[in-house]
Amino acid sequence: MNLLLVFSLILIVRLASVFIVQTYYVPDEYWQSLEVAHKLTFGYGYLTWEWVQGIRSYLYPLLIAGIYKLLALLNLDSAHLLVITPRILQALFSAYSDYRFYIWSGKKKWALFLILVPWFWFYTGSRTLSNTLEASLTTIALSYFPWSGESTTYLWFAAICCFLRPTAAVIWIPLCIYHLRKSHLSATELIFKHFAVIGLLVGGLCVAIDTYWHGRLIITPYEFFKYNVLHNIGSFYGSHPWYWYFTVGLPTVLGINTLPFIFGVMETVRSKQNYPVRKQLLIIILLSLVVLSTIEHKEFRFVSSLLPLCLYITADTLTRWSYNASRTILWFCAIVIVFGNALPAWYLSTVHQKGPLEVMTNVQRIARDYRDENEHRASILFLMPCHSTPYYSHVHENVTMRFLTCEPNLKNTPNYSDEAEQFYQAPVNWLRSHIPSYPRTAMPSHIVLYEPLAPVINEFLVNYKILHRIFNAEVNENVAPQQLLDEWSRILKEKDVNVETLLKQVRNRVGKNILVYQRLRAGEENTFNRDEYKKSTDNLSHRSVVKEDIPINNNEEENNHNIFN
Repeated sequence: MNLLLVFSLILIVRLASVFIVQTYYVPDEYWQSLEVAHKLTFGYGYLTWEWVQGIRSYLYPLLIAGIYKLLALLNLDSAHLLVITPRILQALFSAYSDYRFYIWSGKKKWALFLILVPWFWFYTGSRTLSNTLEASLTTIALSYFPWSGESTTYLWFAAICCFLRPTAAVIWIPLCIYHLRKSHLSATELIFKHFAVIGLLVGGLCVAIDTYWHGRLIITPYEFFKYNVLHNIGSFYGSHPWYWYFTVGLPTVLGINTLPFIFGVMETVRSKQNYPVRKQLLIIILLSLVVLSTIEHKEFRFVSSLLPLCLYITADTLTRWSYNASRTILWFCAIVIVFGNALPAWYLSTVHQKGPLEVMTNVQRIARDYRDENEHRASILFLMPCHSTPYYSHVHENVTMRFLTCEPNLKNTPNYSDEAEQFYQAPVNWLRSHIPSYPRTAMPSHIVLYEPLAPVINEFLVNYKILHRIFNAEVNENVAPQQLLDEWSRILKEKDVNVETLLKQVRNRVGKNILVYQRLRAGEENTFNRDEYKKSTDNLSHRSVVKEDIPINNNEEENNHNIFN
């Protein structure tokens, strides 16, 4: 096939995903990239604890910050362009990596087909996640790897990949050893003239970048290893059994492609000598899964970089199989693979968890246009699990915003619970101790929350009216299965487990709809809040939700807690 035509087709698919994929996946897509870049470029925003402790590299955010700076110089830095242009950049990276996958796979038709249809890659290929960039760099590096010949071009991409995501070393250390064993060059020459030189150049540049922006001498891969492996900080955000990647993680990422992949694995194991590249890739996949399985906190995106390895094996297997398959069978298999990937791609890209992005469109308009009776700008409080939505990168207005934080227990404090946990344990108590209720203008002008929480804090919302109700996701009784599992794994570590309490807490943290409330202006009380308060109270009683019965205290000491004054 014509290579220009192939690249054009790939590019069209990746750019299309930028505009089709309009749902929320994980917080890191925004909080570890866009929010950091916004802070660097415009001087205001929020940096999470990872950036304070120095476990993240500024390499990826700086690329996005460069785009932001260019938009600002051209006076084109609208909120919409700040959101869409970094995704276009990532789509370009992904498109080039897909093209390199096609070249690496011997320009097979099945290779082109399989790199275009996977639901997970369509869903994540244009997202501004470091895992997505890691997967792209991994594919590019694999395409330049000297499966035959003596090229060392791959080392540049592999080195950047390892510095960006230190876990990538699990892939590249074994491959470098494999290169040493098969190379015609001496180990000394290869190590000192290539591995060491490229490693020092890339590493030195990355250390210099991070040292400058973190404000101190720092090696972020070491900090990443220290916190995530030695201190096991990741388990604070959820734990999974050791076998999760084998039974759930990788099969879910591969989707229906798991079936031909398993067939390819069996074929490779039976005839290892006939498939040297597939054999090496299979070893890398197994080794990576074993190493990642030793870490308690597991996510689907952590195996993104294994996707090209699995697809290479699958493409080669299907290519060999198709030589003897009838045309009817070939078309049937292709259609099954397309539909098996299209359905989850469509649902997860356009329906599930679209609320967090849509609500930020409304928040952006509020931040831009709202003025209260005293001509003060909006002050917005997110009463949701931490990082449930994007933040300043999607608002691009320097207004006061606050969310419930969830820093891990970095100081080993006994009986530690983060701010979000404290809130959900006693929502009304938390609001009374942190948010003043008098005068009314001292309260946040807008509240964003999941719908099931509203009846629980109805006496606080008596000063507000509903401004927007935004669909988020189809959930069973407002309980998201994955969040329930994460919460269950967390609470099992505690001595007392109450299933009713667990379900109540999880229901309050998710929901079918996201609500945006606006503070009542003078004279609106009789129009809105009395009827809404009565309805929400009746609804609360009907749902048998226990409301904390503590009188409101409007003393001056509590008012001092307010961040919105």
